[in-house]
Amino acid sequence: MEDVRSSILDCVGNTPLVSLNRLFPDPEIEVLAKLELMNPGGSMKDRPAQFIMERGLADGSIPANAHIIESSSGNFGIALAIAAQLFGLSFTCVVDPKTTQANVLLLRSLGANVEIVNTVDESGGYLHTRLRRVRELVASTPNSLWINQYANERNWLAHYHGSGTEISQQLIRPPDYFFAAVSTSGSILGCSRKLRESFPSVRVIAVDAVGSVIFGAPPGRREIPGIGSSRVPELLQRDEIDEVVHVDDVDAALACRELLATEGIFAGGSTGSVVAAMRKRLKDHPRPCRAVALFPDRGDRYMDLIYDDTWLNKQRDLRSSL
Repeated sequence: MEDVRSSILDCVGNTPLVSLNRLFPDPEIEVLAKLELMNPGGSMKDRPAQFIMERGLADGSIPANAHIIESSSGNFGIALAIAAQLFGLSFTCVVDPKTTQANVLLLRSLGANVEIVNTVDESGGYLHTRLRRVRELVASTPNSLWINQYANERNWLAHYHGSGTEISQQLIRPPDYFFAAVSTSGSILGCSRKLRESFPSVRVIAVDAVGSVIFGAPPGRREIPGIGSSRVPELLQRDEIDEVVHVDDVDAALACRELLATEGIFAGGSTGSVVAAMRKRLKDHPRPCRAVALFPDRGDRYMDLIYDDTWLNKQRDLRSSL
């Protein structure tokens, strides 16, 4: 029987779970990575984009003539652009100067309208400015609809039915920990809610950026897009998170490079943050120990950031001056 998919969206999911025994060579520590970077759009954001668009079009909450609007640092915008293109919908993505040039070019190549805001908001970042621009566009654009990934329940449901279900099926023995980077909190909540049905003792570790306010830390300068936030997402349920580990830009970049050098996995900044957090958290854990981690995206969109020596040296200098 032929195995032919009807579109690239049918290739989303079923990503592999890979052992990181070169990066974590201690035989009493087993670390498994869910390679969401192998989704066709390059990130785990393919899952909520597909889920939200397909379910919304099916139940009418997204009209067939809708103009989709969303704020994104890159990956969710790209995933939505792919879905909007395939479903014949127009799409405007609001980004900021920290969005990589590769992501901006890719969004435009996918047919998205790209709005770049340049005004720093009250928290020292751009997210609040982006959201204000989204609201202006919704008010002025006919048939427009804001996806709002920070509050959309289908965000976490996409991971509950997708990556969370897949990890549960891929595992036989229970993990001690589940590590995931946070921004909207959709992926960590969706996966952990599903995992706890099969493995109720698993501890859920949120990996956040230094300078992110999601868990009450003071706002600060952050350069790597896709992890952390200058606002608390509406989806977040703090009592479902057992621990939080904060990782700065330098440690995230160094971990990305180490992951590439040891495992050959070319990953983005959020993944580097997860690797650095596991290094910190697992070093003192009683042996044996088993951890599962979500690796959100691949590294090709970060070549001018975490894989650039000039950028890394600048971040090191900034860190040492604090």
